[in-house]
Amino acid sequence: MTDVATGATRAETKEQRSWYWYDWANSAYVTTTATVLMSPYLTSIAEAAACPDLAEGADCTTTLSVLGIPVAPGSLWFYTVTFTTVLSALVLVFVGAVADRSPRPTRLFAAFAWAGALAASLMFFVEGTNWQLGALLVVIAGMALGSSLVVYDSILCRIADENERDRVSSKGWAFGYLGGGLLLALNFALVTLHESVGLTLGMATRISLLSAGLWWAGFTVIPYLGLRHLTGTVATPVERSRGVVGGSLAQLGDTLRELRLYPQTLLFLLAYLFFNDGIQTVIGSSSVYGQEELGFPQGTVLGIFLLVQFVAFFGARLFGRLAARVGAWRTVLGGVWLWTLVVVVAFFTPSRSLALFVVLAVLIGIVLGGTQALSRSLYSQLIPRGREAEFFSLYQAMERGTSWLGTLVFGLVYQFTSSYRWAIVVLVVFFVVGGVLLSRVRMREGIVAAGNPVPRVV
Repeated sequence: MTDVATGATRAETKEQRSWYWYDWANSAYVTTTATVLMSPYLTSIAEAAACPDLAEGADCTTTLSVLGIPVAPGSLWFYTVTFTTVLSALVLVFVGAVADRSPRPTRLFAAFAWAGALAASLMFFVEGTNWQLGALLVVIAGMALGSSLVVYDSILCRIADENERDRVSSKGWAFGYLGGGLLLALNFALVTLHESVGLTLGMATRISLLSAGLWWAGFTVIPYLGLRHLTGTVATPVERSRGVVGGSLAQLGDTLRELRLYPQTLLFLLAYLFFNDGIQTVIGSSSVYGQEELGFPQGTVLGIFLLVQFVAFFGARLFGRLAARVGAWRTVLGGVWLWTLVVVVAFFTPSRSLALFVVLAVLIGIVLGGTQALSRSLYSQLIPRGREAEFFSLYQAMERGTSWLGTLVFGLVYQFTSSYRWAIVVLVVFFVVGGVLLSRVRMREGIVAAGNPVPRVV
């Protein structure tokens, strides 16, 4: 699946360098809060509310009542993420339609980013038994993150041509893991040494949550300033009398109807739904799995995730170079099968087996950033021009932190088996189905159908 395209590769531009910084900014929240700390912390808050007299090390068998529905405290996080994604499916597509017609897309992107950062910062006030506030802030932050990424990802099509996107997307993702890893290292030190600085473990965790929100807000300033000159896209004009919102709603209906005219784009989205749900569920459940199933203390789990961040930096760059040689499609497909191996290894990892847990972390780090970064650039080739944010909104509804099918299945399996080990092995199905579907995507045909130039290597 290779092709020769005309045109020389450009040097890295100022816009591309500014664009990288949002991966750096939001990865602090994705890593410190959504991946490592908030899942076990919210679970502990929920357990304290459901079982206030629970002895240390004992299992909480009392359920919470969420709108009259009984929910196991250990499943609360996964159901919260599931709810966020279902809501995202209704909201993010509209956000994409509006973004393609916004005269200042960078302002829209920054507004969503700063709203999410505010919600992330307010997680500092989640303590005691107040799981309701924690769940609400997780929903708000997740929605805002997804909305900001709809606009942010669509900007990739504006600042990089078809031969640059694998490189730019991979470098941005690698940059994000470096930034997320740096803040996680600082928070790892704080949580590990909390007693020596006169803090309780709960307070150290809350300060870490606050730091992620402030980091997200502060570093978003850089891409906002560097990209603020970008104006509206080449989206199909709508009747002036309808305005941005009315015209966007009309175009949204057209997008959903026209998606069937792009069968390779639709097939890629379906494949991505499965294998990305598997990735997101592994990421979101890893800290709980490490602490609750494998029996490692929070400090050890933080250290392992710190290792993952820096391995992922090199993994993303490695996958970018592989894509330049053999094509992004083949590279992502290989990454999906490696993810299947990761889940199988996780299932057989014995409790408190630190060496095998480290091996698992290295495997995750190698495939983590590369598969996600190249999936983003692959999909960008399958989008018709002028419809970038609309189509990326469909993609973003399945993106990081907003997967729903995997977290729903994971939560249900845990609720019925009380075992995170059986819950995680079910995810093999997501990677197998996603890999089979991806293997059937004909990238060249999809790129041509979308009216885009075919890159030198697909």
